[in-house]
Amino acid sequence: MNEKTMQLMKEMRLYGMHRAFTTTMETGGPSTGYTNDELIAYLVQSEWDDRHNRRIERLTKSARFRYTAVMEAIDYRPSRQLDKNLVRRLGSCGFIPKRENILITGSTGVGKSYLASAIGHQACSLGRKVMYFNTAKLFTLLKTSKADGSYPKQISKLEKQDLLILDDFGLKPLDNINRHALMEIIEDRHGKRSTIIASQLPVEVWHDIIGEKTLADAILDRLVHTAHRIDIKGESMRRKLKNKN
Repeated sequence: MNEKTMQLMKEMRLYGMHRAFTTTMETGGPSTGYTNDELIAYLVQSEWDDRHNRRIERLTKSARFRYTAVMEAIDYRPSRQLDKNLVRRLGSCGFIPKRENILITGSTGVGKSYLASAIGHQACSLGRKVMYFNTAKLFTLLKTSKADGSYPKQISKLEKQDLLILDDFGLKPLDNINRHALMEIIEDRHGKRSTIIASQLPVEVWHDIIGEKTLADAILDRLVHTAHRIDIKGESMRRKLKNKN
């Protein structure tokens, strides 16, 4: 009877329940001390946990983060001038249902990408859909998609993400195609979804990087006024790690 039950669990893809039931049988079955109600509750909870964990794995994998980053590993040493309360509050991802943005700036290697990725990982753990992109690579992808006809599909996919992370923004000025693509992305997400942008350049010079005054004004107006801003100070974390090694 137990073998048949476990086979049916597999066929119905109740993998968490199957694993829990197998463990229960291996550790003595009824002698484990569960009442019928407790056993059912245990099996249902095991199935829920399994599905929840697999969903987080799928979300994390599809996000394609640059780093495997966690909020607990963020360095708050005084030289970095990070507002610990602000970072922790953003790490709770309450900004996402509020449809707010985060702008992270600082010189190369100070940990902008890590911080953005840590927040992104936390969002995935809460069941949010996230995508991480190096900004230049995203623009290359969008240009290619225009050539093969998949551009509307790519833009629609970006629009549907609860959190979009654009890293290394502004390494070079935008051309006309990329400028309009950025405008479309930001316009589609404005007031609907949250965006994190990480850049080596201070926000004050983004206008020049975007170029074309009217579009730059429109893009920054949609980004900056609903944004939490984090400017990370200090020396390169990568250089510190290299020197330690």
